[in-house]
Amino acid sequence: MAQGKTVLILGGGIGGIVAANRLRSLIGREHRVVLVERESTHVFAPSLLWLMIGERDARQFSRPLAALDKRGIARIQGTIEAIDPAARSVRVGGKELKGDYLIVALGADLAPQAIPGLAEAGHNFYSLAGAESLREARLKLRAGRVVVLVSAMPFKCPGAPNEAAMLLEWDFRRRGLGDKVKVDLYTAEPGPMPVAGPVVSKALRQMIEARGIGYHPDHVTAAVDPAQRRISFANGAGADYDLLAYIPPHRAPQVVRDAGLCGESGWVPVDRGTLATKFPGVFAIGDVTGIMLTSIGRPLPKAGVFAHHEAEVVAENIAQEIAGGAATRRFDGDGACFIETGDGRAAYGAGNFYADPAPQIGLRRPGHLMHWGKIGYEKYWLYRWL
Repeated sequence: MAQGKTVLILGGGIGGIVAANRLRSLIGREHRVVLVERESTHVFAPSLLWLMIGERDARQFSRPLAALDKRGIARIQGTIEAIDPAARSVRVGGKELKGDYLIVALGADLAPQAIPGLAEAGHNFYSLAGAESLREARLKLRAGRVVVLVSAMPFKCPGAPNEAAMLLEWDFRRRGLGDKVKVDLYTAEPGPMPVAGPVVSKALRQMIEARGIGYHPDHVTAAVDPAQRRISFANGAGADYDLLAYIPPHRAPQVVRDAGLCGESGWVPVDRGTLATKFPGVFAIGDVTGIMLTSIGRPLPKAGVFAHHEAEVVAENIAQEIAGGAATRRFDGDGACFIETGDGRAAYGAGNFYADPAPQIGLRRPGHLMHWGKIGYEKYWLYRWL
């Protein structure tokens, strides 16, 4: 049996936290599990949608990463300055850390600055600060037009913009402003969650439009004029707004790009079953990866559920190798998500994204049970992993 191995995990998001916990439970204490993360607190991102409409306080879904210390996980807080995947090493705070295995779980960087005027024009509800500012701004709007904007593709959590539009519509309606505030969703997508297939996409669009929300697909954002409160799209169209809630462009972190880990897609290519990169002993999981679903010519969506399952696969395979065995686990492409629709209801989509000839996804109609299921999962995940 091999002795004294070190596994370096880069990133303290959903994937990194699950990978660290699973590894620590599977390998002996003679081996080190090291998590590198620049932040001291984990924010459970799915709950930002509730925060933006005043249903949550950040303290309810934030946890100190120091909780991992008690589980035997070595934690290094700092900014990763460089990654050498060939050597399985990283530089943090001027110091080099070297591992026998390296798991890259650094997610996607949000880049509103990539679109002129976007950062100044509205509220990035994919960030804690943006969701909090949107929570306050929505209370000041008594009449006018709210635009929920998906500025570019790809983006993480494919259900979130649809949820955001429906939750905001419900929030204005429950405050007696439903006849004075109009909500519109403009998106770079051809339809809601297109990878889930035409049946699911059509059903989601019907849910959105049934609430009086305007749905505008195939609108890639070119620029935003904050002074005029106007969005310009690459197709020549434009849209005015009184309140803008946006999802910014996503890109792989610069340190990952500089390391030569990214492929032509701009994301890290991996084996779709093992999550192995082209570098021996180096794996990538979650939003930083680019996995093409060749059957439909689209990438696997970026979502926390995939990061979670991929983390478990990689952790178990590394543990098997450390124990002297062969890696046997494979990520199977299964995924699921709750989709909040307002009025205390949520829909639920689930299925296999690796299915051939196309992803096989089912969608359960909105109900109170699924809404409570999402609340329960939020609480369970935070308790289980932090």
